[in-house]
Amino acid sequence: MSGMHRDRMNAGRQNDTDGQGAGRKDASRQSRGFRRISFQRVVQLLSAALVNGYVVGFQKGTIFTGKSKAICVPVLNCYSCPGALGACPIGSLQEALGGRHHFPFYVLGSLMLFGIVLGRAVCGLLCPFGLVQDLLYKIPVPKWKVPGRIDKPARFLKYVILVVLVIFLPAFLATKTGIVPPYFCKYICPAGTLGGGILQMIANPALRKLAGALFSWKVLVMVVILAASMFISRPFCRYLCPLGAFYSVFNRFSFYQMHFEESACVACKQCENACPMAVEVTKDINGQECIRCGKCKTVCRAGAITSDFVRKS
Repeated sequence: MSGMHRDRMNAGRQNDTDGQGAGRKDASRQSRGFRRISFQRVVQLLSAALVNGYVVGFQKGTIFTGKSKAICVPVLNCYSCPGALGACPIGSLQEALGGRHHFPFYVLGSLMLFGIVLGRAVCGLLCPFGLVQDLLYKIPVPKWKVPGRIDKPARFLKYVILVVLVIFLPAFLATKTGIVPPYFCKYICPAGTLGGGILQMIANPALRKLAGALFSWKVLVMVVILAASMFISRPFCRYLCPLGAFYSVFNRFSFYQMHFEESACVACKQCENACPMAVEVTKDINGQECIRCGKCKTVCRAGAITSDFVRKS
């Protein structure tokens, strides 16, 4: 056995020993009632509070109409949510394309800026609906692993939704009245139903009387996605979210990057087991499906995974 190989084997054993010791300490802390909130969860909570900071809206069931409502936030966050201080980028894009009066330079420019700087870190750290899915997945029920033959083709569905429902139909298909519906928001978006539709229905009795088959359909879609989130980690992000599809295009060259040091890896696969998006971390850490949530970095005992805004060769 070569000296280099022997050193790597010894390092792996040492890391396992250290990891077991750390695990015992963590278990001891939890048994005494201590539970440290993760960096990801702190950022998610702050982001949700920031983009939905209009407290009066929740109290009165009204919608904020101030100047900040013209600014696109980087995440799915329904314009009709009582607390929303900004506009949803997907809703704004559909509205701009449907208007046909001008090209949506501002909306696309905003999305591209967020994509170039953060990539899908927006999904992993900032999205309120991502937070909802993460919390639901913590419910102690049996977890499902989607077979690869189903999982990989299904991931392309979000790109179909982006091209067809968000871009093509609003741009080219108007109704008889000349009004172009925001197809994704109207028929699918569970974030809008949860943050906007449900809350508005609770706050406004008149709206409850007007609710028809379309709202029932939206609630059904939302319930299915939320129920699936208890068994499958982030199913909406994996298969349906058009905003995640857009940001994924920038993942490989965004400023914020994940880094994997192969020489430090001890092949324990803990990073891949922890990944909520089932990314093959050791093979394609900055692939299109990585949401930069940092869970792989947290569980890596060897310190082989890092992240920052500097691209490493």
